[in-house]
Amino acid sequence: MKLTACLERALGDVFLLNGKECPFLLRDLLASKELAQVFGQSVMDVLKVFLGSPRGLNLRNILWHGFASPHEVPPKYCSMMTLLTAGLGQLLKSYLRQTKFALVHRPFRALPDLEDLAVFPDMTSEVLPVLEEVMEKSTFILKIMLPYWEEALIRFKAHRFADCAVLLLPQLETGLRRAFAVVNKCPQRLLTAEILAKHLNDGKLNQLPLFLGEPAMEFLWDFLNHQEGPRVRDHLSHGEINFPEFPKEAANQLLAFSTVLLLRFVDEGLLSVLKEKAAIRSLVGLAESYRAHVHPVSQLRKQVLSCEKSLGAWPLLSLPTEAEEAARLEGHSETDACNSLLTEIMSELCHHLPEDHRVARDLDSLPAEKWPQVIRELCGTPVPTLFCPRTVLEVLTVLRNITAHCARVSSQVAASAELRQRQWVERRLRSRQRQTYLHMLSSIKLLSPVLYLILLLIALELVNIHVVHGKNTCEYQQYLKFLKSILQYTENLVVYTSQERNKWNEAIILTRTALLKIWTFSEKKQMLIHLARKSTSKGVP
Repeated sequence: MKLTACLERALGDVFLLNGKECPFLLRDLLASKELAQVFGQSVMDVLKVFLGSPRGLNLRNILWHGFASPHEVPPKYCSMMTLLTAGLGQLLKSYLRQTKFALVHRPFRALPDLEDLAVFPDMTSEVLPVLEEVMEKSTFILKIMLPYWEEALIRFKAHRFADCAVLLLPQLETGLRRAFAVVNKCPQRLLTAEILAKHLNDGKLNQLPLFLGEPAMEFLWDFLNHQEGPRVRDHLSHGEINFPEFPKEAANQLLAFSTVLLLRFVDEGLLSVLKEKAAIRSLVGLAESYRAHVHPVSQLRKQVLSCEKSLGAWPLLSLPTEAEEAARLEGHSETDACNSLLTEIMSELCHHLPEDHRVARDLDSLPAEKWPQVIRELCGTPVPTLFCPRTVLEVLTVLRNITAHCARVSSQVAASAELRQRQWVERRLRSRQRQTYLHMLSSIKLLSPVLYLILLLIALELVNIHVVHGKNTCEYQQYLKFLKSILQYTENLVVYTSQERNKWNEAIILTRTALLKIWTFSEKKQMLIHLARKSTSKGVP
């Protein structure tokens, strides 16, 4: 399995000697004229027989999808693949000598930070023996596949964490595929089970998520499927990760999850005995309370909280008193107009706060000092994430882009204010720069509440994100157009507030236009917060 993964990666590197974009699928890679040009067509035909076609041995897919038991893979296949790989190296060396090309290996992929995903504690000497016992008795594991599980555990104890994951992942798939076929009463689908799908091919609801529970499905999506997650199975099987550097945390989480999963398939008597151990009770509890960490909903929530924290540092900026006073006296009619709009919009949003989050229940508006608290509370509101439809994901993408630009504006403004403050104190600003600094200070007083307003709006829309189903096609397109207008505003704001541009007056004019758009759209009652209220008033769950 490791050899096929590393071979695929290496063949992709060779392909790039003559090709521009490496094919994603191994079968397309093996069928490419670029590789035939290097190794010869007859050699590529042999590789196809062993690796790249369901009409051949198809070793790579059969092994990585967990279809073959250890006894079903003859040693001669492994010997053949090892010798063939060595032969490819000799052919490549000859080709490079003739063409004067230099082979450049693509860098390995680094897994994303697993800190958020590491919900389970380390597999300790108390838990590992339990896993060994459960492996023998859980019906999740076919007896002929048990050697893989035993070897995975041996490799984990030997700190061979990539080996552990390579052996474990296909076996998790095998067990889940069997469970899928049983709970959906479709034994004929054992080879083609759509484990993580919401529906079967015939449109019926996939019963596996109901059987496993949402937390287990969320874990599988986080580790295996979400684009921003570690996708350990994909990256390992395609040879994109440096095996010696595979993190212990990833193997640990997979083993811990496997332990909980196997416990689902033991008899009640054994389960109750094992749950008497505190470490096992803790593992089960953590698994049952698991929530998505890598889903776009979770990512947006993190972005909003991070941006809110960044904005919270603005009042801590050390600004010269005389500069602030000069900026206050300068005044700006556009700023006054913006502040008036801000008050109106914030008052409207205040009436759409969930009942248990309504800090300003008896007020017409939300006090500025309460905005960060409300945003944080809204971000703590559970939002279903499993099987989000395309429309929800599209809206989330736009909201995430808006939040990313807000965060960039926040960091730019903080950096500019700090720099200009230092230059003001040291009297290193020329006359025009001093005037620009005053414009900036005046603008900061407006931009801070405006960015808070956008974050609050995003947090409210996030809480009600699934209400987007209630929009017809025309309404949905209008809603997307509105969100993209806010995105355009934040993109322009990034440009105007950069240290290179310093267009603070233009930023205020731009802000007034954006606030007018928000107010106008809010008046049409077409935001998700309005649709949610309408649904609630009609008694729609």
